[in-house]
Amino acid sequence: MNEPRITVPDVEYNALKQAEPGLPMRWYHDPEQYQLELAQIWQKSWLYVCRASDLAEALAYRTFEIGNQNIVILRDADGILRAFHNACRHRGSILCTEDAGKLKTKLLTCPYHQWSYSCDDGRLVRISSFAEPDGFSKADYGLFPVALHEWRGCIFIHLDNDAQFDERQVFGRPTSLLANWPLEQMVEGDSWTHVIDCNWKTWWENFGECLHCPGVHPELVELVPLYGRRIISPMDLPDWTEHEHDDDPKYKGGLREGGETWSTDGSAQGHVIPSLTGEDLARGQTYCTALPSVFMVGYADHFRIVRVRPMGPEKTELSVGWYFLPETLNAVDYDKTNVTDFARLVIGQDADACALNQKGLHAAPLERGVLMPEEWVLKLFHDWVRKHLD
Repeated sequence: MNEPRITVPDVEYNALKQAEPGLPMRWYHDPEQYQLELAQIWQKSWLYVCRASDLAEALAYRTFEIGNQNIVILRDADGILRAFHNACRHRGSILCTEDAGKLKTKLLTCPYHQWSYSCDDGRLVRISSFAEPDGFSKADYGLFPVALHEWRGCIFIHLDNDAQFDERQVFGRPTSLLANWPLEQMVEGDSWTHVIDCNWKTWWENFGECLHCPGVHPELVELVPLYGRRIISPMDLPDWTEHEHDDDPKYKGGLREGGETWSTDGSAQGHVIPSLTGEDLARGQTYCTALPSVFMVGYADHFRIVRVRPMGPEKTELSVGWYFLPETLNAVDYDKTNVTDFARLVIGQDADACALNQKGLHAAPLERGVLMPEEWVLKLFHDWVRKHLD
């Protein structure tokens, strides 16, 4: 999303000039609206699935479900990543029934009637009938391919096999701020899946504002003082120029004095990623978002990826992965729980707030909410949703 600028006398700042109407509340719980968003947004966007290292071996596979579409992502015998609709061309049976695994041979074989397909290109290799009937050709019945792109060790898919991966379009802005994090070399140190009782848009709205931060995240605002002012950027208030040269983190952003990373005690435990610059470290946290399915954050000692997946009109799954340099993860003087416990705390607080928010969206007189000046990112998000539905 591109940051808006609203001009007032000789000053630019991030904010909404006026109260803006939110999306219709029905959109957050209506089953028909949910199906429309699956079709128009989720099934027409590049979606983050997993890390390429999760499919490190030849013939390893993972399945991914979005709405009623089930996809199998695999690494073929030559080490090339592939993706197909996980459906047999005979009568539609699922091919791979597990969330993850490894094929026993180079063939994807249907467990129902044993039609078999090459994992290299999805072509139909053999059928179980005693003969091929007139007018039937195996060449016409290969698996339906799905577009796949590997970006810095991260696997994205698009259900339109002709879709082209445009980094600027997928992420909404350049990803150059992440250039110094060695993502390709970092390994998973922990993972966590958490299901929230809220619509997927409710989660993204919470992600895009900090009006809630002082009341919901006392530990986080102590670490990131700017968030205690209910804003996400120093330029979110019209008087920001008065503190433009103030080094206090509550005005300039970044972590509290002495803070190094997002962890329980704010310490990186002596394991700052060597390739990071002073500017990288000064930011405290560097975000990169690819709507609608993922946000990534770089910190001084680790990297975090959070995959968002809708599970129903009022249920959303978060899959969180923490990534470290191998030498950091294996160091005897480094405790990864200092990082993971803090993130679990913050995400859990957000999850509780989102579930609380979701419960009130059914109020009969409540047709839509309203966006306040600091919620300019939500306005961008709402415009993005409307654009896709149009």
